[in-house]
Amino acid sequence: MIPKRLENALHEKHVWYKELVHTEAYTAQEIAATMHVKGRELAKPVMVRADGQLVMTVLPASRKVNFGKLEAALGKKDVKLAKEEEFKAMFPDCEPGAEPPFGNLYDVQTLVDESLTHDENIYFNAGTHYEAVEMKYKDFEDIVKPQVAEFGEQL
Repeated sequence: MIPKRLENALHEKHVWYKELVHTEAYTAQEIAATMHVKGRELAKPVMVRADGQLVMTVLPASRKVNFGKLEAALGKKDVKLAKEEEFKAMFPDCEPGAEPPFGNLYDVQTLVDESLTHDENIYFNAGTHYEAVEMKYKDFEDIVKPQVAEFGEQL
C-alpha cells in the first residue's frame, strides 16, 4: 500500500499512475532489474545535508551524486550524504530506504537530476522495498515542482 499522502497527491491532481509489486529489493539497481526497467527510468532519492539543511536529491538508478556539481546547483559549500538516522523519522509512513521521491510531501527541498527528465515515464519506490509506482515524469514534476539541475554522473 503506497503512503496515504502520496496516494492523496496523485488523486488530487488526477494523474495516471500504476502501482507495481516486485520482488523485495534494496538497491536502486536491484529494483530496476527485478522490475525489468532501465536504470535511467528508476528515480532514486538520495538524502543529503547541505549547510546543515536536509535536501532530497532525485536521480536515475544508473547515476550517482557528483557532490561538486550538487554544491554549485544548491549554492552551498558543505554538502554531504545524510545518514539514515538523520532523516528516517521524517518519513514515518515508509520503510527506511524506500522513500518515494516526493520531498514536497514531507516538507523537504527536492532537487532532480536533469537526466531524469528525458524519459516519458519514471518508476520509484512507493514506501516499501517491494512496491513501486510508474507515472509520467511530467506529472511527477507538476506535483513536486522540484529544482532541476545537472548533478549526477554515471556509476
